Amino acid sequence: MKISIERDVLLKPLQQVIGAVEKRNTMPALANILIKAENNNIQFTGTDLEIELHASIDHPVDEAGETTLPARKLMDICKALPEGAQIVIVADADKATVKSGRSRFSLITLPASEFPILEEITSSKMFSLPQTTFKSLIEKTAFAMAHQDVRYYLNGLMLEVAPNQLRSVATDGHRLALGEAQAEIDTESTQQVIVPRKGIHELSRLLEDDGEAQVQISANHIRVTTDGLRFTSKLIDGRFPEYDRVLPKGGDKDILIDRDILKHALTRASILSNEKYRGIRLLIQSGSLKIQAHNPEQEEAEDELEIPYQGDGLEIGFNVNYLLDVLNTIKDNNVIITLKDSNSSALIKGENTDDALYVVMPMRL
Repeated sequence: MKISIERDVLLKPLQQVIGAVEKRNTMPALANILIKAENNNIQFTGTDLEIELHASIDHPVDEAGETTLPARKLMDICKALPEGAQIVIVADADKATVKSGRSRFSLITLPASEFPILEEITSSKMFSLPQTTFKSLIEKTAFAMAHQDVRYYLNGLMLEVAPNQLRSVATDGHRLALGEAQAEIDTESTQQVIVPRKGIHELSRLLEDDGEAQVQISANHIRVTTDGLRFTSKLIDGRFPEYDRVLPKGGDKDILIDRDILKHALTRASILSNEKYRGIRLLIQSGSLKIQAHNPEQEEAEDELEIPYQGDGLEIGFNVNYLLDVLNTIKDNNVIITLKDSNSSALIKGENTDDALYVVMPMRL
């Protein structure tokens, strides 16, 4: 195999697929990327056996062939070369040479036949939607995914495909985020799949601000194809909780408040909260919201905000980080917090947004 390519042209597909390459891996081939050059097209593939990223570019090929090269070393070499540099890669059975100007690098290769490729998927659902819509849906909810929870089905994002609607739901057992978007989905049934945490982060990174994303879902995989890029991920085999039952009902205390003012007040109070439990107390009365925090050193913080609320008083505790995560995700200027009593979860949404809801469980202080 021999290709002559400009540094910036090579760098983009490398950056797209590098996310699938594990730093610590059980198989030597997983540290490499597969490069196939043929018919004026160059393809790059990286995998960790859970997710696979495949990028292709139309580019002249000097000699067709395929090989695998150490992914991070090749990327570091490209980054270290000056912009506009011309790179020549020549690969044979066990070695590859990367040349640019007077720079020359010799890399060990592994046969392309040793590189694991995820099997072809048989789609049960297939639809398209704008990349921005899909990316926004992920960003609204991904922060609430669990991390290394023993309830493995929480360590990912649940996508629910329904007639003309796509929903995303994430929960770690203490909070829940739900987003939905309209999409032209021609289906009569509803299907739920759970995409692993790493796959969601890679997908969010790769989706762009323009163009369509084609989504295919099978029994065990999800595949998202955009212009020149294909993302495939295994699905988590498990049953996601019935999120409808978690949404609090019967809340009669609606608090409308400026998102930024509340965010800054919570941030100030959190400075003196318990570093481990991050608890803060909200005292709600007609016309005012007090935010209090204290820590084991007997230090205390209190912030008082004016709110247009007229109703019964309420005292309730929350993990301040969970509230801040929600406020950082909502884009509206004002948020509405709906509460029932000190033992019931809070329902939070943007004032003018109906396509995202957030639930935060209270904590005892």
